[in-house]
Amino acid sequence: MKKIKVANSDLNVAEIALGCMRISGMSGGEAATLINTALDEGVDFFDHADIYGGGKSEEVFARALDLKPDLREKIIIQTKCGIRQGYFDFSREHILQAVDGSLKRLNTDYIDVLLLHRPDTLVEPEEVAEAFDTLQNNGKVKYFGVSNQNPMQIELLSQYLNQKIIINQLQLSITNTGMIDSGINVNMKIDPGIDRDGSILEYCRLKGITIQAWSPFQYGFFEGVFLDNPKFPELNRKINEMAEAKGVANTAIAIAWILRHPAKMQPIVGTTNAKRLKDICKASQVELTRPEWYEIYRAAGNKLP
Repeated sequence: MKKIKVANSDLNVAEIALGCMRISGMSGGEAATLINTALDEGVDFFDHADIYGGGKSEEVFARALDLKPDLREKIIIQTKCGIRQGYFDFSREHILQAVDGSLKRLNTDYIDVLLLHRPDTLVEPEEVAEAFDTLQNNGKVKYFGVSNQNPMQIELLSQYLNQKIIINQLQLSITNTGMIDSGINVNMKIDPGIDRDGSILEYCRLKGITIQAWSPFQYGFFEGVFLDNPKFPELNRKINEMAEAKGVANTAIAIAWILRHPAKMQPIVGTTNAKRLKDICKASQVELTRPEWYEIYRAAGNKLP
């Protein structure tokens, strides 16, 4: 597994991360098989959130991995907080309570990376700054980031923080390419030219913020996967053609397409199938050419200006 350097940090991590949202329903043995497969494949980055399975995903992970000090030092645990039942909460009190809850469920003394989970329009950045300072000074969290935030939201936080925002988790797949489309269709009076994210892709590259691509196999907002889906015949034909030529599964091509971007994004894959995870991890060995990348992009229905 190739590594990526997360800017503004000492983190040198696997370029593919395992998302643990769905492991809450797995048995201890099933979860252990999945996690150990990830480790065998070189995946050392595990993504959580306090709301995944109502907190159970973190508990299942801890029991399955049975974290010992020597193993804990070799893996990166990321979790998120801020989503509550019916609202978002970036208050100092909630952030501190949420982290304590995650630490207990994960059976660990520290979180490597804490993300604020989606934007809270009622955010008081001074409170976030106080919470981050407390967590860092107490050794509970090493690094901080956000999810689904635009440049001005990150700028607002950064104005008050003593820490760098090192990660922004954003939805991206071959069929969800809004932040790429707007950069290709600049100055065009067409829908793909609408900048809905404030040039977040270019902003993160400029600021050294690692983009983590969530739902890399989904189309729409959790409407389903695009692979082997009859709704996307041309895209699947192209992906399968490349997969056969390169001797990998179609899932590896879908992830390799994201990895090919020079922004050095880190896909978060949420499979609970150990064999599928192995297939996905082969993406780290696939090098798509520039023409191949654009072939897949066009096969998804995108037109170049």
